[in-house]
Amino acid sequence: MNQQARPKGPGRPHKPYRRPQRDPVRILAFEALRAVDERDAYANLVLPPLLRKAREKGDFDSRDAALATELVYGTLRRQGTYDAIIAACIDRPLREVDPPVLDVLSLGAHQLLGTRIPTHAAVSASVELARVVLGDGRAKFVNAVLRKISRADLDSWLEQVAPPYDEDAEEHLAVVHSHPRWIVSALWDALGGPRAGIEDLLEADNERPDVTLVARPGRATSEELLDALGDDTTLPGRWSPYAVRMVEGGEPGSIAAVRESRAGVQDEGSQLVAIALANAPVDGPDTRWLDGCAGPGGKAALLAALAAQRGASLLASEKQPHRARLVAQALAGNPGPYQVIAADGTRPPWAPGSFDRVLVDVPCSGLGALRRRPEARWRRRPEDLDGFAPLQRSLLREALRAVRVGGVVGYATCSPHLAETRVVVTDVLRGRGGAPVEAEWVDARGLMEGVPALGDGPDVQLWPHLHGTDAMYLALLRRTA
Repeated sequence: MNQQARPKGPGRPHKPYRRPQRDPVRILAFEALRAVDERDAYANLVLPPLLRKAREKGDFDSRDAALATELVYGTLRRQGTYDAIIAACIDRPLREVDPPVLDVLSLGAHQLLGTRIPTHAAVSASVELARVVLGDGRAKFVNAVLRKISRADLDSWLEQVAPPYDEDAEEHLAVVHSHPRWIVSALWDALGGPRAGIEDLLEADNERPDVTLVARPGRATSEELLDALGDDTTLPGRWSPYAVRMVEGGEPGSIAAVRESRAGVQDEGSQLVAIALANAPVDGPDTRWLDGCAGPGGKAALLAALAAQRGASLLASEKQPHRARLVAQALAGNPGPYQVIAADGTRPPWAPGSFDRVLVDVPCSGLGALRRRPEARWRRRPEDLDGFAPLQRSLLREALRAVRVGGVVGYATCSPHLAETRVVVTDVLRGRGGAPVEAEWVDARGLMEGVPALGDGPDVQLWPHLHGTDAMYLALLRRTA
């Protein structure tokens, strides 16, 4: 006689085990976040090969790739806000939550609070992801936390977890706009002005930037790129005559001009810096140009193309050999004379006074490119600036030694932090930390034709919320003695 299975618990029938549903999109997004967290990788480097592999396996179409990209970048941009909300929904310090669990919770929070995915779908998909990558036990914890988060919208949560603005303005902005407090303070100091300006800037940091292409002069045109991409998905650049914006995203590598290095991916702010240096007036000959910090090669490629049109040559120098190889790839096929070398710009092999134009786009904190590298805001620390400062001053000092009297140096950095911009230039000109340098400012504003809101000069600070570019800084200096 067969015995019937006894019920499990008082009156509850046994439920057969259900295998978790594997969602390739969310699993890929989780893998990308783990790489960013575990290996200090950058999303813009780890995500493309993951997407390519998924496409090759047949798991993904273009809509899947777009969703995975949004989940990764949206979660990274809003990490500080989501951390504050998750912390309000658990009974332990956030630091005691295992990082993989926190990644799943953050992905779920972004789906609930930062996308149009329906609440039930966001919770159930996140719980299924947790079952696959964390196990059933921790999936129950994920389910409980996300159900708490789902009870309110983002604005309601911000009212609860952010301090009032009039009590602590910087902390309020830090939580609401998902930036570390010290970065909020530094950006506000650099920008100046009232609350509206800093809020516009922080909001711009959290927006997805357009992919911007550059048509290298004499080798491609913006019209060629527009024709190749189609009118529905592209627009001309706002300020650079060589720029094209891919407003609907897309794959730049599908364009023949990009594959052939006749065009490349380059933010419009970087293009403006190179163009301004190329157009700055010099006294005397104009045949020898130097890019002293050339890696990975975007500005060098544009400068080489502009130099070739004038019969000038470019020396592109990069300290790291692997980055020097990237520079060589970017310059491949340039019609004019150029050379790429691996050399340390603080101990250069060239003789003083060898060049007519010099660009040094110095290593920096990268606070001007937080739109593109949102994870950088969580890695940087205030003390990092102390490490960059001596290098930035040394590179500028050697650049001024490398240019002849009457020639021009461009000091550029992708950071608006005052300690990395005007303070560096002023210190070098005054001889702080080294011998004084005889040089005069060149007003860079007139060399960015049509670009508004460039400040009082003579240097230029570009801004995401004002110009649609990365927050590039440029100072132009003419050697006088």
